[in-house]
Amino acid sequence: MNKIIFIILLAFLTSCISVKKHNERRETPIAPEKLRSDVDFIYHKLKQLHPKLNWYISQDSLDYQFDSLKSSIKTPLKPNDFFQKLAPVIAKVKEGHLRLYPMEKRLTKQEIKFLKNQKGLLSRFNFVVDDYRIFVSDNAEKIANMEVGTEILKIKDIPAKELLEKYKPFVNSDGFNKTFQKYSMARRWPAFFTAEYGILDSVKLETKLNNQIKTFYLNREKMTKQEKKKEEQENKKLTKSETGKTKDYNILTKSYNRDLQFPTKDSTVAYMKIKTFSGTYSRRFYKQSFAKIRKSPAKYLVLDIRDNLGGSLYEINNLYSYLVSEKFKFIEDIEVTSRSSMFHADYFSEFSTITKPLAVLGYPLYAMGTALSVKKREDQFYLKNNGIFAIKNPKKNHFNGKIFVLINGSSFSASSLISSKLKGDQRAFLVGEETGGANDGTVAGRYSTQKLKNSRLTLPIGLMLIQPNIEFTNTKKGVIPDKEIIPTLAEVLQKKDVQLDWVMQKIKKEQSEKSDHSH
Repeated sequence: MNKIIFIILLAFLTSCISVKKHNERRETPIAPEKLRSDVDFIYHKLKQLHPKLNWYISQDSLDYQFDSLKSSIKTPLKPNDFFQKLAPVIAKVKEGHLRLYPMEKRLTKQEIKFLKNQKGLLSRFNFVVDDYRIFVSDNAEKIANMEVGTEILKIKDIPAKELLEKYKPFVNSDGFNKTFQKYSMARRWPAFFTAEYGILDSVKLETKLNNQIKTFYLNREKMTKQEKKKEEQENKKLTKSETGKTKDYNILTKSYNRDLQFPTKDSTVAYMKIKTFSGTYSRRFYKQSFAKIRKSPAKYLVLDIRDNLGGSLYEINNLYSYLVSEKFKFIEDIEVTSRSSMFHADYFSEFSTITKPLAVLGYPLYAMGTALSVKKREDQFYLKNNGIFAIKNPKKNHFNGKIFVLINGSSFSASSLISSKLKGDQRAFLVGEETGGANDGTVAGRYSTQKLKNSRLTLPIGLMLIQPNIEFTNTKKGVIPDKEIIPTLAEVLQKKDVQLDWVMQKIKKEQSEKSDHSH
């Protein structure tokens, strides 16, 4: 018994020391030669592992960027000051998945326990970023002074414009796309702010609404026991229920990830909203949904993948098989940099502490499978097709009617792949805004997370070039809609869905024209 108490105590003390040590390192300036060594290390890793490093920037230009960065480091810098120099250079690769992470402050167990019972601060709102301005777009808890449409002018007496200008170089999209940044910044600026100023109990804000300027403190609130209990029970009920599972209920957004509706009285239109291709219970959802659509009078399908940042390749491949009537190949063979690059993939990090011993036992099989999975063709290396992305048959309950797809600048990664494939095969009519992910593919799939030795910053590097099986546009931009509709700031804040409204009007018009012809 004494031994067990001693081990627990030792583990607790070690954890406290490691948190303290980590946070001290975060505040300690690092010698310039060590930072330059980190720059060399990460550039070497990018060249070794990233299969399309010079897709959007030439080798000479990238060499120049890294050389300039090294020569600019003349004085010691703290890790996160170094982050502010390195992140914009990484962003020059113009790959949305390639994102450097700052060194975050670690919390003690007491701090974690304390924060668990607290409501967030800025994370309790959704924001819209318009140019260099921040507006509140959602205030679900109806917190005072933060009505929808409120503009945030200053945070901690710092103008919002100044903060956004500072954070802009850290955010990149695929290629020369310009639509992704505002959505990404709207989601990420609070995280950049927290990384810079720490977890605060309150923050001073200056806001503007209806030409009235207010200055006040936004405070972190404690969750009451009743609130906590009610939330836990509600989430439990929804995530465990049959519909909660199949529609993939999300505790954080308090909404279903997937949904199918028939918005018109005559049910001739099916509307399917997919917020993320999470993969979870997706097979059952599509199987049930397309069986329901097949039994319905639906002649039109509206697939809404706006603000869908991507996810499972398997899920989009499966969804596609319900949208076509002929055999298809969804993606090209996946390109990698070498026979050995997949050995660098994050393997152990995908297992929990409890299952780590199983991961060790299974590693020889994984290594053998990895070694056999690469083939060489014309001096390029590809992953052998494992069946998931071979030529596939359409599903029995596939949809034969007309498809409209709603996209915007926050349709990224897997969302761009399926949009690109549907457009390339002329199977759907795309409405909205150019996607944030590139039309001709992306570098993602499996990652190799590199930790910089001296600054302790992390950079996950995508190992797989994933491209849709289409005729490439070579525009180096996102998927361009057939009908571009970009909502104004006022329409966004007033929750007017001008893109969906246009589609519904278009369908109504087509239906009335058909009915006129039949008479």
